[in-house]
Order: sequence, then C-alpha cells, then structure tokens
Amino acid sequence: MTLNWTFPYPSQRMPVFARNVVATSQPLAAQAGLQMLAKGGNAVDAALAAAITLTVVEPTSNGIGSDAFALIWDGKELHGLNGSGRAPRAWSRTHFGARRAMPLHGWDAVTVPGAVDVWASLSRTFGRLPFADLFEYAIRYASDGYLVSPITAGKWSATTKPFRDIPSFSATFLLGGRAPLTGELFRPPGMAGTLQDIAETGGESFYRGELAARIVSHARETGGLLTAADLSDHRSDWVRPLSQDWHGVTLYELPPNGQGLNVLIALGILNHLPLDQTPVDSVASLHLQIEAMKAAFAAAKPHIADPDWMTIPPASLLDGARLKGLASAIRIDRAAPPSGPIPPDGGTVYLTAADAQGMMISYIQSNYHGFGSGVVIPGTAISLQNRGAGFTLAEGHPNCVAGGKRPYHTIIPAFVMRDQAPLLSFGVMGAHMQAQGHLQMMVRIIAYGQNPQAAADAPRWYLSEDSHLSLEPGFGPAVREGLERLGHHLTPTAPTSLFGGAQLIHCLPGGYCAASDPRKDGQAAGL
Repeated sequence: MTLNWTFPYPSQRMPVFARNVVATSQPLAAQAGLQMLAKGGNAVDAALAAAITLTVVEPTSNGIGSDAFALIWDGKELHGLNGSGRAPRAWSRTHFGARRAMPLHGWDAVTVPGAVDVWASLSRTFGRLPFADLFEYAIRYASDGYLVSPITAGKWSATTKPFRDIPSFSATFLLGGRAPLTGELFRPPGMAGTLQDIAETGGESFYRGELAARIVSHARETGGLLTAADLSDHRSDWVRPLSQDWHGVTLYELPPNGQGLNVLIALGILNHLPLDQTPVDSVASLHLQIEAMKAAFAAAKPHIADPDWMTIPPASLLDGARLKGLASAIRIDRAAPPSGPIPPDGGTVYLTAADAQGMMISYIQSNYHGFGSGVVIPGTAISLQNRGAGFTLAEGHPNCVAGGKRPYHTIIPAFVMRDQAPLLSFGVMGAHMQAQGHLQMMVRIIAYGQNPQAAADAPRWYLSEDSHLSLEPGFGPAVREGLERLGHHLTPTAPTSLFGGAQLIHCLPGGYCAASDPRKDGQAAGL
C-alpha cells in the first residue's frame, strides 16, 4: 500500500516524521512523553507520561479517577489491556428505583476508577524507566501551574455549570466560580500531592492506602456506596484483541465491554459492498460507510456488555455469514430507517507512541462526560468518572446494572497489522463518534491511501443518538444534497467538537509518520 503525500483538506498541521514519536490531544502532554523517550524510555514510558500529564492539563476529558484501555505491540506480540472499573458491589437494579435511565452525575454514576492501575500495570510489564519518573512533568504542572490551551478552555467553560455548587469541585477546578480562560495560569490544588503519592506507592495508595481511605470516607459522608473492598479488589485484565481482515490488513480492537466490535462489524459488512467502485468523499462512498455503521450499531447493541454477562461469544458477531447477511440488507440506493438511540457523546483523551526499537502503544483514557460525575475527593483533585451511566436499566439486557459488573464502554484504542507486522496505531476521541471515526480512518488510509494527517484533516460524518446525520462543512452542498436524496436525515449544523479528534502513528521503513487532529489542541512530536 502506497500512501498519497498530498494534503487536499484545509489544516493547521503537518505530520511529524521521526524514529521516536508521540501524538496526543495536548502539546504539553506530548512533550512530556517525548522527554521520557529522550531519557532512554520506551514507547510505553512515553505514553504513560503523556497520559498522566493529561490528567493535569486536560481535566475536561480525563482525570486521576478515569478509566483506560490499551493495545501494546511489544515487538513480537500484540497485547490488550482492559482497565475499566466495576460497579460497587452494593449496586443493583432495585437501588435505582423507578429511574428510566442511569444517572449522569453524583456517586450513583461512579464505578471503580481504573486508570491508575493501568499506569502501574503497563509500567511493570513493559516500562523501562522507574514508575516515579513518569510523573515528573505532571507533578511540575500541577505544582507550578500551566497555561490553559484554547480548545480545553472552551470545553471547560461549557461543561462546568452543573458542578459549580459542589464545594470540592469548585475549589479544585474553578477560579472564583468560573472556568479558566485561554492562556490563563491554572494550578489545581491538591493534585501534585496526589500524583506524588501515586508515584511513590506504585499506585497502591489509590486502591489500598491513604488515597483509597479518603475516597471511601467521602463516599460514606456524601451518599456513595463505593467501599474499601470495591477499590482493593479492582484489577486490570489482560485480554486477547478481536480482529477483522480488510483490504489486505487486519484491524484489532479490544473485546467487550468496549464498543470495538462495532467497528469490526462495520468493516466486515463493507467487505461485501462495492466501496472500491466509489471515489473518496463521494455520496456513494459515504452512503456505504454510513449504512454499514448503522447496521453494525444495530447488530451489536443488544449484546455488548461485560463479557462475563454476555449471552453470546463476542466473536460470533463477526461470523462471515452473519456479516454477509447484514451487507445484503443494505440498499445502494436508499438509507435504512433509524434503528434506535446510540449512547450520548462524552469526553476522552487518546494518545499513541512508538519508539525506534519497534514498540508501539495505542492508549485511551476517559472521564466519559467532560469532568465525569462531578464528584471530587476534597483536597486531592481526584475527579471521578461517570462510567456507571453506560449501564442500562432494562431488565434482562446483558448490560443491565449489577454490582461487580463492568458497564458498556465507548472508549476504544485501535491497531492495524499487515503481514503480521505493525502498520498503524490510532484512535478517535468522542464517545460513540469513536467507532464511526475508526471506520472513517480505516477507509481513508487503507482503502483510499490517504496519509494520516490528511485522514485526520478530512471532513467527517457523524450519526447522532437518533441516527440523524451531521456533516462537516468540507463535504460541500452537493454531497449533502445527494445524501438527502438517498433518504438520510441531515441536521442543519453541528459543532466541530461533535466530530472527535484523531491521533495516528503510521509505520514507515525507517521510522514513523505521526499525525494530530486539528480539532484538538494536540500535537504530534518526535525525535
């Protein structure tokens, strides 16, 4: 496969070519990762330093109380790590009473945070540098402060309103009751000490030590059901990735409880549709992608859950005959009707790193909705995710809420291999935009040969919760009119934030090409 090195879309970025690279959604985090490589660390060290720094400099999407997932190529084998947390043991369907949906805020949205254990697990298994070294820049920015970047500042202002009256949140993440402005110095009180404690104890304090005690004490005082046993029992799980062959490459995604199956199903459907006969950015090409994605969401929605609770094996959803049958139901000349709501949007950080020795990592970390639950542990700057909102209250569904169970997760890292060698590490932030974004990156890079930066710059489509379609302006009125003629229900306008943000690293014979999405504050960096 030969990539096209032209750049046909408006952009603020150029790709970075180097033998050691990091791409993240925030430049200070990318630089923190790069410094680990300069110190002799490997790609995992770089990714972890970036991820830890992101909890400080981009708290609008992730935090110390986030969950995380990763795919790691160690030079010989691809490994998967599921770092999502489980529901408190005291949760049950009856605990949520007559609610029609899971809450988005407060303790009843908080599952056990898994990111800290992911940091420790990855460092123990693959890291080269001492664990504490990975916290250097995060602690520096937490202690001395940092200047808030523009897109982060905009999201900060847009997502803090529900939490302004919560004393611990306001004291930690607001300045005099307001969000910090672009370029304003921000110093999160208590965060440096928390990060130092995690660094010195290898993460133990968070699950079985002083920090755990503070989390449990605050839960007890404010109505949460999270217990010391819930925290101490937490573990990240090493898992075998699922895969789908497509156009001479193999895409790998993590198995449930994440939504990576949606992407694999969509690609499997496209294997049976005439995408190759359609030009890039054409009405016909977009129609086939959208219909494949719509069918994938519908096929997977009744099943994806904590794998211990699924009623069918996840791999059975990738059965060839099943995918061919889904493809045969797609009309070339007409859009299918909506199949039902898709989980709502949220906030996530994705990053990827690769080193000169061939190690690569695809990593994602998330609060889910912006700052998450709004629960902040006083004096620690630990903001807790609201991943419990990913459960359903529909009795009998595999994803129905239960104690000790992992909820449906939207965050997914991706990895592509060709001839059993690594080719591409990438991800697209933005809740259920992620599956759609993965599909669009695969189509642009693998089917149409676009380089990673062009694929990131290109306009995107987005299926909303009710299967209405949004298009970025770069497609133009002719594409919009053509899709409407096929029966797609298009929204008039959509904010840029709806379309997510990609970070990508593509393997080259002598190194890598790294790209960062202009829709984020991010940066691709190399040395």
